[in-house]
Amino acid sequence: MDSLRVLMVSKACIVGMYQKKLAAMAEMAPDLDLTVVVPPFWRDEWGKTSLERVYTHGYRLEVVPLMFNGSFHLHFYPGLGKVIAREKPDLVHIDEEPYNIATYHANVLGRRFGAKTLWFSWQNLARQYPPPFSWIEQYNLRHIDHALVGSRTAAKVWRAKGYEGGLDVIPQFGVDPSVFCPPESRPADAPVHIVYVGRLVSEKGCDVLLDALANVAGNWRATLLGSGPELNALRDQASSLGLDGQVLFRPWLPSTDMPQFYQTADVLVLPSRPRPNWTEQFGRVLTEAMASEVAVVGSNVGEIPHVIGNAGMVFPEGDAAALADVLNRVVSVPAVCRALGVRGRARVLSHFTQQHIAGATLAVYRKLVT
Repeated sequence: MDSLRVLMVSKACIVGMYQKKLAAMAEMAPDLDLTVVVPPFWRDEWGKTSLERVYTHGYRLEVVPLMFNGSFHLHFYPGLGKVIAREKPDLVHIDEEPYNIATYHANVLGRRFGAKTLWFSWQNLARQYPPPFSWIEQYNLRHIDHALVGSRTAAKVWRAKGYEGGLDVIPQFGVDPSVFCPPESRPADAPVHIVYVGRLVSEKGCDVLLDALANVAGNWRATLLGSGPELNALRDQASSLGLDGQVLFRPWLPSTDMPQFYQTADVLVLPSRPRPNWTEQFGRVLTEAMASEVAVVGSNVGEIPHVIGNAGMVFPEGDAAALADVLNRVVSVPAVCRALGVRGRARVLSHFTQQHIAGATLAVYRKLVT
């Protein structure tokens, strides 16, 4: 059997849980010869994330240092050409946005060595970039064999920008429902645990969540898990609202500890608000929580309503009173909370599993190579 030789370039795959998709692809396709180029770490304004080696069977992780590590637009892998020359892939999967230098660099190298190329994008706003990034974007729109995008809104953006080639809507990563799963039981008399997971930045709307919690009655507690520049301001806000005894702030957990954290939760809230240069592109925490049978509540921003579907509740962004009404309902009527959790897991099993994403991605590979 001829092998299907694929080289993927993905800084996202330094996260252990994201590697589950790679292992699933290798298991589903015995003929897949997959090499995944990752950096030893990624550093940005929220800190340093080091490579986690968790799900590494069935493929090869190739660690290659980055130039301009931490710069989303400027970073690239100086040693990538040697890896491509050695591996001789049929296809180079560039897990980066088409306006980045990393995408241009990998695209040029892959095509130089005779490989098909594709890129991935979450970009769901029609943003305009100055040169040289506008030139890079135009090159990558015209010189690529296929595009993957994470949402329907992203597909519309790239079609509007002039991309005319093959395109599939496939979220970047799925969820493993055997890892993200509900606990065997939940204590009947425990407080309803309301959680937020993500960056503590203005656009995520955590201040709206705190304002809403100040008007939620009943037996509940809340955890905001994450870090960011808004941490101190949010702590002060919680204190001024009299929430010190009910709201806990926790730092990031390793990705492998997140399934256990979700098993302690009853409701996850994603209260994002749009910004001129950003809107919610997917909300991966939604699918992780849904797989764990945690009821999800999100604002009507970006892709959030499409991810939730009929498996949760959506409120108008920035409307703390509306969010408080939703939370009062799920806190006061446990049956509603449980029903949303069950519906959420069913939605993940139908649309967002790692197996589903891996299979769809493999189908694109085969279509391109054969």
